[in-house]
Amino acid sequence: MNYIDGFLLFLKDNKNYSDLTIINYRKDLVEFLDFINKDLCSVNREDIKKYLLLLFEHNNKNSTVSRKISSLKSFYKFMKENGYVKSSPVNAVKYPKKEKSLPKFVQFNELEEMINVSKEGEYGERNYLILELLYDTGVRVSELVNIKLNDIDMDNKRIRIFGKGSYERFVFFGDYAMDAINDYMNDLRCKLLDGKESEYLFLNKNGDKITTRGIAKIIDAIISKVALKIKVSPHTLRHTFATHLLDNGCDLRSVQEMLGHKNINTTEVYTHVTSERLKDVYFKSHPRSRL
Repeated sequence: MNYIDGFLLFLKDNKNYSDLTIINYRKDLVEFLDFINKDLCSVNREDIKKYLLLLFEHNNKNSTVSRKISSLKSFYKFMKENGYVKSSPVNAVKYPKKEKSLPKFVQFNELEEMINVSKEGEYGERNYLILELLYDTGVRVSELVNIKLNDIDMDNKRIRIFGKGSYERFVFFGDYAMDAINDYMNDLRCKLLDGKESEYLFLNKNGDKITTRGIAKIIDAIISKVALKIKVSPHTLRHTFATHLLDNGCDLRSVQEMLGHKNINTTEVYTHVTSERLKDVYFKSHPRSRL
């Protein structure tokens, strides 16, 4: 387990990975270790093949198998770079084909319902700002909870974000978000702090930095009061941000930059979403499509 702990510490301190990502890495690596039941430095390609075969026999989705392969590749890259192994047993392993699944997104009228509900209650100023920034900027929930006060540039309406692998980018927000930031900063945030100090924008009821799980619970509470056809998570709002931008004429490269995707292939999935939507509009609207 020492190798795994060292690897996870490296991800946290050097790669700025979120707590949730590190938890998933630990889960994957411990599961692999339990399966092979041998020293991690002596693992060979045959061990990897047997492990992957077991995953498929247990009907794991291709996306799940890909994530576990990715965990092993990252781990053994770390092991090789630190001289624990001479070569990676996962180096030649290929990822299974991705299942075709389009990201879910929220319609604009549904989003407005969520926003109206978010403003209710004792923590309405904070909860509304959470929704506004998730939709306005498209940031990951792990990026949202790590926003610090000095990351926010009110004059230029932008926020500095440190994404995966400490990748830095700027995201922009509009007038609604700016008003929401000011309202929250001048009122509820001061009450939550109650004399304490914090460099983080979003706080929980105790005045401490809010967690990704805390954000998810807030979204769940909002959704419970709104009748939606799909399950909505913080990541759904990221999908909604990208889909709405493309629907309104934004180019793919710009959306890639705003989302912080290193590979444009990751962003291209949203073009399929907009294409499907156009198809639905066409067959519902064109007079000869029903002939």
